[in-house]
Amino acid sequence: MKCMIGFLALFASGVHSEEQNVQRRPIMLDRSGGFNVAGKVIQNPRNPNMTLSCDHGYMEYFIPWRPRKTSLVMWHSSSTQTWQNRYDGGEGFKDMFLRRNYPVYLWDAPRLGRANWACESTFYVPDYRDQGNFVAWNFGPSYGTFWPDTQFPAKNETAWDQVTRSRYVEYDTNANIYLQANAAAVAADSHKIGNSIVYLTNSAAGLRAQLAVALSNTTNTKAIVAYESYGYIFPDNLNMTAGQPFGPLIVPFAQFKKLTKLPAIQYIFSDHRAENFTFLAQARLSAKIINMYGGNAEVLLLGKDAGLKGSTHIAFADMDNDKVAGLLDKFLRKNRLD
Repeated sequence: MKCMIGFLALFASGVHSEEQNVQRRPIMLDRSGGFNVAGKVIQNPRNPNMTLSCDHGYMEYFIPWRPRKTSLVMWHSSSTQTWQNRYDGGEGFKDMFLRRNYPVYLWDAPRLGRANWACESTFYVPDYRDQGNFVAWNFGPSYGTFWPDTQFPAKNETAWDQVTRSRYVEYDTNANIYLQANAAAVAADSHKIGNSIVYLTNSAAGLRAQLAVALSNTTNTKAIVAYESYGYIFPDNLNMTAGQPFGPLIVPFAQFKKLTKLPAIQYIFSDHRAENFTFLAQARLSAKIINMYGGNAEVLLLGKDAGLKGSTHIAFADMDNDKVAGLLDKFLRKNRLD
């Protein structure tokens, strides 16, 4: 018995030591850079000799010295900055998983961020969303009232200032969702980001990633890990009505079945989300249908299932994002994507 206790203590110590080593491990890159994806060229209607290259996406990449086989494509429907740092400026998922030797790609979809050269006229009107985002991002039940156990640094005024500024103008229309998903599918099919791709998504990027898989012509994408996906795609044999701006999107059954061919899909939701929360209910329905047709999808509640209390809409930027990263480690190992 003493021997067994000693072994368990040694094992636990080894796991803790391994986690510490990951945190201390230097980031060694073979190369980094970026490239444009998809898009088209349009002519000036008044002068056909003048053109504009537009509606492309932009992929920034970081390739470790000794990369693992699986590429992590980090995708937010509004800003890549969310993947770069924790709320308080600490280490974000980008560097965490570079330390683990995963190739990391930060994706700016067409008309966003570093890929905002659009082929059509766009518009911007100040929307005054800071207070609404406080609730949408699940920091608390009402503006200025944080959940008592929140993983956002509530007393850090700089953190609040940074998070409200870490976004781009986004265009949540079905036409733009298709434009952005198609560009991501082109990137996946190009083999330029590898042949074992895992999409890490947040918010409305989850909808776009699902659609990108449906539009892809290869099997290079292996999984989707969607942190609080706002929107889902469903097959056209269910008599559902499409919606906008966050779906549901209705696609041909043949396209939807591509989701069932992925080794795994995980829909993750933060703490303090009721079961009747619209997108959680849709996630459960999506997982049920995917599994009904032979797929492997699950819903994970960070608070109830994983014990990560106070987690937010952007859990990978939470103060305990090291624990959120540990759950991703487990998912990748379980599905042989590590």
